Amino acid sequence: MSPSETGFSIVGSEVAASTGYLDIERLEIQAPDGSRHERSVVRHPGAVSVVAVEPSGTRTLLVRQYRASIDRELLEVPAGKRDVDGEPPEVTAARELDEEVGHRPGRLVKLAEFHNSPGFCDELSHVYLALDIEPTDGPSPVGPEESAMTLEWIDLADVERLIASRELVDAKSIIGLLLARRYLAGEFPGLP
Repeated sequence: MSPSETGFSIVGSEVAASTGYLDIERLEIQAPDGSRHERSVVRHPGAVSVVAVEPSGTRTLLVRQYRASIDRELLEVPAGKRDVDGEPPEVTAARELDEEVGHRPGRLVKLAEFHNSPGFCDELSHVYLALDIEPTDGPSPVGPEESAMTLEWIDLADVERLIASRELVDAKSIIGLLLARRYLAGEFPGLP
């Protein structure tokens, strides 16, 4: 494998564990000074999240669902894994919006791409703004958490208050909602 711009390179790797859609890989890294060390990395297929805004542009549809990793419910924008091989992220975003909240986008605007936790995971998230949304036949929950989740319309004007009160603590949602507000105000062009 080729060295990075800073001179680090991966010189060996092995899958330590595989758990469905996640793999834990043990890497051997060579530093610029020639020393070697190990790092464990979670390999993730990536994710999408969608800020779905009603046609008036004042409210967005969020989900409140249980997250086992923190043993509590979170208020979040609709989201999902990129678990269909070769599916473009915008197609995944439209599919997840329909599955989770029973709406389809008339138009998708890409707001951001970001690595969630690059210190240990390679997950790349794509965030979209869904405009001109229309209801479909309703959500199609997958799994017990989605079956128990609730849908909530919130005013976009309340986003900062929800962040300050710690009711909104999910990174993808904070990033998406703040950028969506800027886009709708004409202060952010979105990504090409």
